[in-house]
Amino acid sequence: MASEYASSGEYIKHHLQNLTYGKLPDGNWGFAHSAADVKAMGFWSINLDSMVFSIALGLIFLFLFRMAARKATAGVPTGLQNFVEWIIEFVDGSVRGSFSHQNPLVAPLALTVFMWVFLMNLMDLLPVDWMPFVAGAAGVGHLRIVPSTDPNVTFGLSLSIFFLVLFYSVKMKGAGGFFAELAFQPFPKFLFPVNLLLEGVGLIAKPISLSLRLFGNMYAGEMIFILIALMFGGGWALAVFGGALQWAWAVFHILIITLQAFIFMTLTIVYLDMAHAEHH
Repeated sequence: MASEYASSGEYIKHHLQNLTYGKLPDGNWGFAHSAADVKAMGFWSINLDSMVFSIALGLIFLFLFRMAARKATAGVPTGLQNFVEWIIEFVDGSVRGSFSHQNPLVAPLALTVFMWVFLMNLMDLLPVDWMPFVAGAAGVGHLRIVPSTDPNVTFGLSLSIFFLVLFYSVKMKGAGGFFAELAFQPFPKFLFPVNLLLEGVGLIAKPISLSLRLFGNMYAGEMIFILIALMFGGGWALAVFGGALQWAWAVFHILIITLQAFIFMTLTIVYLDMAHAEHH
């Protein structure tokens, strides 16, 4: 598919552009055909591919785990039941090790975050040309299938966690206690402007670092797959080398996609634990 483009630059740009819907420069609403169209659409545009794939993967997660729960048996378990039980035990162990308070929401939230992020990351293992080629044959100009390579998705996830952190910080400590935690630590109380600045920056940095870490790692992985795919248009020798390189990177990338889901889940648990803790 790389050979269909006039240059490698056009091939890369095409694969890095989302299927974006919004208000075009001519005033009509429709799909963006270039990066300039996306920029002109501004804030009130939507990346339909990211939305569709992320929601679909979330529904797949719910369907599989619900099916495993309904068919669970005390006898010989099925492969799906074994997998689901292993995931639940793994997440439960992570919550018990990192969360020192009582909150029935944290474990289900950690399970949802881990599996949803993992499934979104897992899409990166599909060959970069397969689904865009099918979409192109159906008349869809652009398609990105890895939602976690879209900063809108990663920021949406991290901001949801951030709002929960703020909610439980105020709920557990009260508005005054939460403000005191920001204003009167770590330096003496008369330095509260410095404390407020330092703690405020640290608080705001949590969702930013959470989202950018996931986005940066997955974006880099996607870019490497795209660069490797360019080799298939450079003759049979480069195609063979590219195939071997793609396989090797895919094997290594399995570790990355799992690790990024684990880190996102662990930081979610830790941030919520900090929100529940009272500092004296």
